[in-house]
Amino acid sequence: MKPSSVGTGTLTQLLTAVRSSLWFVPSLIVLFALALALGLIQLDQHVDPGLRERWPWLLGADAEGARAMLSAIATSMITVAGVVFSITIVALSLAASQYTSRILRTFMRDPANQIVLGVFVGIYTYCLIVLRTISSGEGAFAPALAIFGGVVLAILGIGVLIFFIHHIAASIQASEIIAAIAQETSEAVERLFPQELGDEAAVPGADPERALAGRRWQAIAAEQTGYIQSIDAEGLLALAREGGTVVRMTCGVGEFAIGGRPLAWLATDEPPGADVVKALNRLYAIDGFRTVAQDAAFGIRQLVDIALKALSPGVNDTTTAVTCLDYLTAILLRCASRRIESPYRSENGELRVIAKGPSFAQLVALAFDQIRESGEGNTAVITRMLGALEQLLAVTQDERRREVLLRQVEVVAESAERSVSSPYAQGLIEEQLERIAAETRGQSRDDGAAQGGPRRHR
Repeated sequence: MKPSSVGTGTLTQLLTAVRSSLWFVPSLIVLFALALALGLIQLDQHVDPGLRERWPWLLGADAEGARAMLSAIATSMITVAGVVFSITIVALSLAASQYTSRILRTFMRDPANQIVLGVFVGIYTYCLIVLRTISSGEGAFAPALAIFGGVVLAILGIGVLIFFIHHIAASIQASEIIAAIAQETSEAVERLFPQELGDEAAVPGADPERALAGRRWQAIAAEQTGYIQSIDAEGLLALAREGGTVVRMTCGVGEFAIGGRPLAWLATDEPPGADVVKALNRLYAIDGFRTVAQDAAFGIRQLVDIALKALSPGVNDTTTAVTCLDYLTAILLRCASRRIESPYRSENGELRVIAKGPSFAQLVALAFDQIRESGEGNTAVITRMLGALEQLLAVTQDERRREVLLRQVEVVAESAERSVSSPYAQGLIEEQLERIAAETRGQSRDDGAAQGGPRRHR
């Protein structure tokens, strides 16, 4: 069996680490500042001396004055860079304690924070390079263009500082954090769920694996321990195609893989060679944390965590929990009409990959179960959850998915019956349940199927 040559797990992992780092973008800006300083110094040697005489306020600068000014700019910029870093750390700490530690990478991936830090460090580097070239006495040299560039950069730095203060104040607001997570998760849904590892396998019968009953399965052990961030789907197909076999995924994206334990299984009689084991492991990006890029469930998990923290007795912020429910509804609405459940993927009519990923039922349970348990007795949370389920039922045509949603309605109704004591609140909840039941019966009649609505609880 020949190993697949496709392997982007390591590259994906590297790109994820770079994107969420606070050093990469600042390093690029420092390099740009270095090149700008050297370029302006060289260009200054070709400037007509007459220009300095015509525009002394722009290009006229003596060595001592230029040195003092650039020293002041450099000192202030490195000080402000330290302040910016401190503010960023404080914002991260506040976000982790107020919401959940799992959103910290959202802050670290924020391009604005990375650029702001890089601008101040870059201006500092620029001033150092220009200062090095200024000389006084005999053969005095003061690069007028580079000095003027330092003044312009200092003014730019002031504007960036004002922007950063506004940005950091806005970015730690609950609504901004929730919206950012929801946007990233929605993009992941759009990107991932229409894409499959291949076409759905056209295997006749109720059990697509019946044809594999007589095959032997060989385990491929994981070489690393950590969360699976992404999987190279095309690489899995290529590996299965080149080997004339079927790959059964043991761990899906977002799950925890343990080194030495099976990562996947191959339908082959002979144990796979070391090259095949390495080739398959290269298709998986494994690290110590989850990311949303190929793991939409992790985005839902973050929103649920924020809602749970908001509903905790120490915080008691119902509005934030309701906001999380609103965005969870928007995400699930995107999932409702997408084919995401079948794990069987084929190529040219041949079953090649038995994938593992979240089903619609699992996503719904992840979004609602824990919030429902923590929000027992909270009328605002219960009514908003019923409203979310009502919207999902309105756009969901698949009967199995409708059964999942109706079961959620029943469980919410049971929770409300058990925990809500106010007659007024009970009336509001009962009205919603009756409306959902009526709409469900109406849709059932339209579809020509006899199906009742959710049970009513008083």
